[in-house]
Amino acid sequence: MYLCIRACFYACTHTCLCLYASYIFCISSIFICIYAIPRGRRVGARPPLSPFPALPEHVWRINLEPPEDARQNLSFGAAERWWEQTDLAKLILASNKLQSLSEDVQLLPALTVLDVHDNLLTSLPSALGQLENLQKLDVSHNQLRSLPEELLQLPRLRSLLLQHNQLSQLPEGLGQLLSLEELDVSNNQLTAIPSSFALLLNLVRLNLACNQLRELPADLSAMKSLRQLDCTKNYLETVPPKLASMASLEQLYLRKNKLRALPEFPSCKLLKELHAGENQIEMLNAENLKQLSSLCVLELRDNKIKAVPEEITVLQKLERLDLANNDISRLPYTLGNLPQLKFLALEGNPLRTIRRDLLQKGTQELLKYLRSKIQDDAPGPSEEPPVTAMTLPSQSKVNIHVITTLKLLEYSDKQAAEIPGAVFDAVGSNPVATVNFSKNQLREIPPRLVELKDSVCDVSLGFNKISSISSELCLLQKLTHLDLRLVMFFFLHFLELGAPVNAPLLNALFKVFPSVLYHLPALETILLSNNQVGSIDPVQLKGLDKLGTLDLQNNDLLQVPPELGNCENLRSLLLEGNPFRTPRAAVLAKGTAAVLEYLRSRIPS
Repeated sequence: MYLCIRACFYACTHTCLCLYASYIFCISSIFICIYAIPRGRRVGARPPLSPFPALPEHVWRINLEPPEDARQNLSFGAAERWWEQTDLAKLILASNKLQSLSEDVQLLPALTVLDVHDNLLTSLPSALGQLENLQKLDVSHNQLRSLPEELLQLPRLRSLLLQHNQLSQLPEGLGQLLSLEELDVSNNQLTAIPSSFALLLNLVRLNLACNQLRELPADLSAMKSLRQLDCTKNYLETVPPKLASMASLEQLYLRKNKLRALPEFPSCKLLKELHAGENQIEMLNAENLKQLSSLCVLELRDNKIKAVPEEITVLQKLERLDLANNDISRLPYTLGNLPQLKFLALEGNPLRTIRRDLLQKGTQELLKYLRSKIQDDAPGPSEEPPVTAMTLPSQSKVNIHVITTLKLLEYSDKQAAEIPGAVFDAVGSNPVATVNFSKNQLREIPPRLVELKDSVCDVSLGFNKISSISSELCLLQKLTHLDLRLVMFFFLHFLELGAPVNAPLLNALFKVFPSVLYHLPALETILLSNNQVGSIDPVQLKGLDKLGTLDLQNNDLLQVPPELGNCENLRSLLLEGNPFRTPRAAVLAKGTAAVLEYLRSRIPS
């Protein structure tokens, strides 16, 4: 190690002097940084010097003594007017193996920042209490066993960093630091928190991680400004119900404790992140979840959770859900309808209804699978539901709750030849984003589907017997996902874009890619596997600039047009099971990017 004593030198109030291990000091700089730098940092470095065992006295008296030049030279230039410089405001003494700080620190009353982290300090001088302008004190990574009472006399202190010391208790009067906004006491040996913490009304961040706490004082609920609370790796078995009244709380870390249940948070309307992994939680209470309307991250890995309630779908803002290493055997299919979910971790669970290879395909494929398995509670077309005093005629054949909460209209796996009008009547004025009419005996797209044109973006019509597609499908301009798998197309040709949408269709047998799909610019997914499509138009496909997935597996394509390679937005192009000769199976196995590159290379120049 060699020593670096820093401060850059400019005029007037921006004075800063920079010296390198010379033990020469200049006075009245506003910033001095003294720290150790690892040897070998640069070629031709000076011989390594040891960090200061004790700070040179010159530093403490830097505001008082004129420089040596001032005693010999009575003429000074503008940059040398030492008497015009401001007092030292920041002092950084990190990583110097200091064993003590002098009481002379009181000679630096203008200090706003004192950083002595990563030293060998076992105590702090009582003179710290005289630094009335101090705003940040970093004494982390030392060997402190106690704090001086005088520390509680700092009226402007906003940041106090005490992590990685040997503190077994904190001063009872810590609540006197009314300006405190950040307090970090993590990685100590604390067994209790002073009740005076309740007076820290301006505290925004509190880190209590890696201590020996068995309980939290209910008075913490008085911290109305607290946004981040970290209680990771303690011995907490419960969380005081009063903590639920901390209305400003946004991030709560409860990992590695002994919690058996998720706490209730009825007033924490702003809570965005809840981390409660590595506990002993066995059950998720549906009522608790309903209170977390702003939650974006829910981390519950390494617990003993056996089931996920259907009510988890109320977490409409959820982006990350970590349920790894629990005892979950099945998932609610409605989990697939969480609109913002980007990350779902389920490894290490005894799931029986989801294949392992599906779990390995990633979150979006898993969510798509869950959506495809959604079953509503409506009875089949041949059986009537029980009629109650609250049952409306238009609600008797469809689950209204699913429509209003999940924006899902489902009538699948009923073997129905048509969708009952009551199903559409039940929608009313509710916006519907997803429609699932798959696994029926439909021979045409239900005409009333266009009634949902202002909101619907996902339509599943797979596994039907559709023999015609109306050009009115073009009205669904928000449609992004269309599933037409295993549909027998005795397809009727319809008019080009610009023709009236209600024009009569020609009665001609047509086995090509449905032209109406070329006129739905918002489409992101087209699933047309297991049909009899014999050709596609790559030029019109390129016009679908949002199309990311195109599934044409098991069709009758005799050739793949090279111009399809220009559809560079495609992230998943599935062509297996068609009778074309090129591209060969070896190319298809390399993935979509390789297939598109191969096709582009075949375009005639």
